[in-house]
Amino acid sequence: MTRRAVVVGIGHYLPERVVENAEFETSLDTTDEWIRTRSGIERRHFAAEGETTSDMAAKAAERALADAGLTADDVDAIIVATSTADLTFPSAATMVQSKLGMTKGFAFDVQAVCAGFVYALSNANALIASGQASRVLVIGAETFSRIMDWTDRATCVLFGDGAGALLLEGQELAGTNKDRGILATDLNSDGRYKDLLYVDGGVSSTQSTGHLRMQGNQVFRHAVEKLASTANTALDRAGLSAADVDWIVPHQANIRIIQGTAKKMGLSMDNVVVTVQDHGNTSAASIPLALSVGKERGQIKEGDLIVTEAIGGGLAWGAVVLRW
Repeated sequence: MTRRAVVVGIGHYLPERVVENAEFETSLDTTDEWIRTRSGIERRHFAAEGETTSDMAAKAAERALADAGLTADDVDAIIVATSTADLTFPSAATMVQSKLGMTKGFAFDVQAVCAGFVYALSNANALIASGQASRVLVIGAETFSRIMDWTDRATCVLFGDGAGALLLEGQELAGTNKDRGILATDLNSDGRYKDLLYVDGGVSSTQSTGHLRMQGNQVFRHAVEKLASTANTALDRAGLSAADVDWIVPHQANIRIIQGTAKKMGLSMDNVVVTVQDHGNTSAASIPLALSVGKERGQIKEGDLIVTEAIGGGLAWGAVVLRW
């Protein structure tokens, strides 16, 4: 028997404000067609004034708990993947813990930018496999609208806000790749590529929040190769191959990256859950958002083999193979 981290609940939250591409035409030298052609994005959600990352994370977590038929009292730990926490400290996760009324267990943040949710899932899996926790809420939540340079048309049209949450539960299963739950993970980073995607502010450098900066062409060049490679590595560790995959649920950054990765893995876009058109790039929130929407649509069903993969600033990238 093997202790697996099994998904027992899922939920997501999106802010009320929807921003269509056309809204940017009044302030930037851009068009709806230009944005769609280069990114696949049609709209995104922006958080309301006063609405924070922990607010959205807590709402997504409440929906995941409701989906599982459980309460915060049933949870041992919370991990929040975010690069846009409410405060420098304490962690957004402890704020979520408070908002859920959870007074036991522990909570912490993971910061790996767009790869954050994959890193958080891997950490949650390790906590459950080791017996340190039985149930872990894994949340991706971002308010990237707060770090945009609204004069930079190459970046500010790409990002949105939102949150998604999974509840993982430890279950004793057969120990084969037919088990439900997380079957394998793969994490990577290479700090030599810091200047490709970063925010030009920080506590110890500028004492400011800063704005997102990106060399889009260079990020694209790294993304397809690294995403396909990490996905295949994780599959190999699980004793599986791309032919076994029911769904790729990728980081929703750019439709061309998503298409390129699927092609490199030899999979059809019919096997890919795509939400980038409606949400934009929500960084660490994008994978749990897509998983939740995919389940709502009826795409993802119990027993399906899923690969999630993401790359973000650092560069940091990785993949998780799980059976729903």
